[in-house]
Amino acid sequence: MAEVATEIRSVIIEREISYPPEKIWRALTQPHLIEEWLMKNDFKPVIDHRFKFSADWGAVDCQVRAIEPNKTLSYTWDAYGLESVVTWTLTPTKTGTSLRMEQSGFRRDQEQAYRGAKHGWKQFMDAFEKVVSRID
Repeated sequence: MAEVATEIRSVIIEREISYPPEKIWRALTQPHLIEEWLMKNDFKPVIDHRFKFSADWGAVDCQVRAIEPNKTLSYTWDAYGLESVVTWTLTPTKTGTSLRMEQSGFRRDQEQAYRGAKHGWKQFMDAFEKVVSRID
C-alpha cells in the first residue's frame, strides 16, 4: 500500500525593520493601516474575532488565534480551498525589529496557492515597510 505524503509547506519572510516593535505592531493591527499595505478588512485584535480581508479578486476568511501585543499575532487565512495560518513574530533588535511572517498549511496539491503566496507576500511586505515608515 502506497503511503500518501501529506507534506505541508510554509511561506516564510523575514525582514529587519529599523523601527521599534510598537510601531510595527500598529501597522499589523490597525484596520486603516492594514488596508494600506494588505487589503480592506474588519480586523480587531481580539482572540477568536472573525474577520475578512477583501480585494478585487475575492475575500479571505480569517479568525484571530493568538495575540501578544508587540510580539505575536496569528490568524487563520482561508480562501479558495486553502486553509492556512499566518503568524507574525516581532523580536526587538539593537537597530529596530526582526519581523517574521509565516503562512503555513499549503498542501502539495496547492502549488498555485503556494507560489502565489510567495510572490504576494513579498509585495505586501514591501508595501508594509512603506506604511511603517510613514507612521508617526
